[in-house]
Amino acid sequence: MSSEWQQVHLQDIATEVTVGYVGPMASEYVESGIPFLRSLNIELFNINKNDLKYIRQDFHARIKKSALKPHDVVIVRTGKPGTCAVIPNWLEDANCSDLVIVRCGERIRPRFLCYWVNSAALHHIDSHTVGAVQQHFNVGAAKKMRVAVPSLAEQDSVVSVLGALDDRITLLRETNATLESIARALFKSWFVDFDPVRAKQDGRAPQGMDDATAALFPNGFEVSELGLVPRGWRIMALADVLANHGGTIQTGPFGSQLHASDYVESGIPVVMPKDIQGRRVSAASIACIGPQDADRLQRHKLKTGDIVFSRRGDVERHALISEREVGWLCGTGCLLVRPGPSCLSSSFLSMTLDAPRARQWLVRHAIGATMPNLNTSILGSVPVVLPDTKVLEIFEETVSATEAQLTQNSELANTLSSIRDTLLPRLISGQLRLSEAEALVA
Repeated sequence: MSSEWQQVHLQDIATEVTVGYVGPMASEYVESGIPFLRSLNIELFNINKNDLKYIRQDFHARIKKSALKPHDVVIVRTGKPGTCAVIPNWLEDANCSDLVIVRCGERIRPRFLCYWVNSAALHHIDSHTVGAVQQHFNVGAAKKMRVAVPSLAEQDSVVSVLGALDDRITLLRETNATLESIARALFKSWFVDFDPVRAKQDGRAPQGMDDATAALFPNGFEVSELGLVPRGWRIMALADVLANHGGTIQTGPFGSQLHASDYVESGIPVVMPKDIQGRRVSAASIACIGPQDADRLQRHKLKTGDIVFSRRGDVERHALISEREVGWLCGTGCLLVRPGPSCLSSSFLSMTLDAPRARQWLVRHAIGATMPNLNTSILGSVPVVLPDTKVLEIFEETVSATEAQLTQNSELANTLSSIRDTLLPRLISGQLRLSEAEALVA
């Protein structure tokens, strides 16, 4: 039990405790290269690939002090301080900023340290640790952080129980990533590269498509303000598309409507910009308000098919709302796009707004000298290329099963995460014996 485990300062068992690169980065990012992790890529126990940035090899070599290798432990310094993950094997070479980097010695397993730090951040198991990870987390605080050091055999036992859950969660996330890539590939083929139209223009049958579906696509292009688009397809501003289907764009609640004192430990989740990752809502560190406050902000409650945009900073990011998030709230710093009751495909709208053309358009038209900002007018002006109605119906029929599976997998991953987070403090505190935890997981 951890009450019997010796606790020492992290600096006494780690081979190195250092910090990620500190300095301006905007001009250093490139399309591909060395992965560069930021705090938003670090979730509890997990590296999130969404919005992953890259840097050149020569810049990576110049800032080698903050280079990352598999089995390094990284801990967020600001934003969601104390959130901790282990660098996985697929990140053979990487770099980072705004993270504390810990290289474990022979006395502690990286994954056990990750569980210990996250348990402290989540459950306040130790006042000294919590002071470090939640208030003033920097290299100095990290070095002084108290960590339990049971035997390696005991560490391995804890890791085996919690790791079984985490491995299943990882598999579900990877499955979702595959499903997402399949849906994106179909969207890109039909609505970005216009492969069926090009095939018919060349006198070929579109690949992987039955004759009835192929007949819905035109056999040529016409010139538009956006360049060549399939003949007969319309170009409309997003606001007009929404208006045609009874939809709207609205701003999330202002600070005067939602105060810091309104947030509670458990209640109705509120989707903030930090929770928007890869067209989905991440609930890893989502804030909550009480039911009465949620009812007071009724007009901001989310429905299936809604799209929530970040209004500040990374303004091109958004999340498509699934059944899981129904009744949650659009939060401060966000814009809510409601496609409307007669919209044929929220998935189409979401992928359209996530395509490079729309993302670049939003970044170009955002206002603000120091930080990009969106408003309802700018977002409503995004041009949308609308295909034939029948094409939209076929697309929605095709991707709806994928969207349903994505939601189901996400819900299961959340359930497993909840089980892990419940077991974690009890294992670390010694309230639950390993044999009992293993039986619960089984």
